[in-house]
Amino acid sequence: MDNTNQRKALISGEIALFLRGLIIGKVLTLMVIGGLLWWLLRPNLASRTSINSSNQNFNSLSSTASTFQTVADVPTDSSNYGGSTAWASIRQLVDSQIQSDRPELQLRYVNPVNGSPGSSSGIRMLLDGKLDFVQSSRPLTDEEQAMAKERGFTLEQRQVGRDGIAVVVNPSLNVPGLTVDQLQQIYLGKITNWNQVGGPNLAITPFSQRPKDADTVIFSSNSDLKGQTLGSNVQYVYSTTEAVRQLSKTPGGVYYASARSVLPQCSVKALPLGSTSNQLVPPYREPLVSSEQCPRQRNQLNTQAIKDGSYPMIANLFVIIKQNKGREQQIGDAYTKFLLTDQGQRAIEQAGFVGVR
Repeated sequence: MDNTNQRKALISGEIALFLRGLIIGKVLTLMVIGGLLWWLLRPNLASRTSINSSNQNFNSLSSTASTFQTVADVPTDSSNYGGSTAWASIRQLVDSQIQSDRPELQLRYVNPVNGSPGSSSGIRMLLDGKLDFVQSSRPLTDEEQAMAKERGFTLEQRQVGRDGIAVVVNPSLNVPGLTVDQLQQIYLGKITNWNQVGGPNLAITPFSQRPKDADTVIFSSNSDLKGQTLGSNVQYVYSTTEAVRQLSKTPGGVYYASARSVLPQCSVKALPLGSTSNQLVPPYREPLVSSEQCPRQRNQLNTQAIKDGSYPMIANLFVIIKQNKGREQQIGDAYTKFLLTDQGQRAIEQAGFVGVR
């Protein structure tokens, strides 16, 4: 019995020694292989590190692009701003980058208490001292400048980008397009049926935001039609979202708004516009994406036509700044400088608009 136990103990000891030797052998083998690989790869790793370091130094030395970080005199402050709904993608993309790179200036978008958000309501809030600056999709009016002077300051508009004004209709409507004059006559109540502009015998139902709340304008400040009362058949809507919803169930409906806002919508169709009927230019990149193809594909802004001026209705994007030599002016100046840097202009184009530089 003792011999049997001794043999078992001896066998167990031999097995333990064998396993220990096997483990040690594996570890030594891995160490040798690892050391060999380190020796072989060390020059390459050092070389790559050196190359990457050189590239970074070269890029930092050779880069002359202006960025959010290069903007000077940025106040450490919180800011309330508001304005155009067409700027929504800029607020999402560009303003978020500004917040990340320059957190000392905190930006807070504020909606009006009464009325719909937009360029007009934002400018009114700026005049009333409720905002520090405004994002606008239209230029200032003479009346707004006069109101500012009455309150002891002036307003400055600085252009930072461009957008198109798109005219959208129900997808079922078959009409080749409109001239700018025809569009204006529709909203003045002078053209009331689509058969007057090459379409079917169907009454036109124009939708619009109220002029005092509108984000964009189709009667320019130098137009003879400026200030005229819109036709009695115009149906007023609170927002572009509401207009798009109404158009989807109104075969003869028409609406105008920021191209960036309405082109991607699946339930409406954008019309080509022109100064004359034989020079119609689409606000979208051709070919037109039909409602059946949407949302797998969406229409994109015809940036080339906006850049070269061949598209006849442009909405310039302005930052409206209160010129009062106070904190509002300093904040508005800093925000404008951000958007006019190379980084800001690239971000504006990534947001779907056209830059000005």
